[in-house]
Amino acid sequence: MSVMIVGADHLGNMRKNLEDYGIKEVEHICGRKTADRKRFEISRGTSLVVVLVDFVNHGTAKHIKEQAKSQGIRTVFAQRSWCSLQQQLERIGLNV
Repeated sequence: MSVMIVGADHLGNMRKNLEDYGIKEVEHICGRKTADRKRFEISRGTSLVVVLVDFVNHGTAKHIKEQAKSQGIRTVFAQRSWCSLQQQLERIGLNV
């Protein structure tokens, strides 16, 4: 499974923790800059988009949501904490 994470400057242990959920590929975009919104494009083969809402402005989050919806890709919104992301992953049916 391939995941695109938008938000935060560094992911810390999230990459390692995502491996426990069977997620092998993680693409990360910080999403803070206005230019990130304009050139943002979801990569082919992406199964899930995670938006870390603490570090992304409303316009970028809306743009990501619309693009993911048009491509039929699930989107999860979480805070930049493993606990918050874990709850959202389990809510959509991903378990360790």
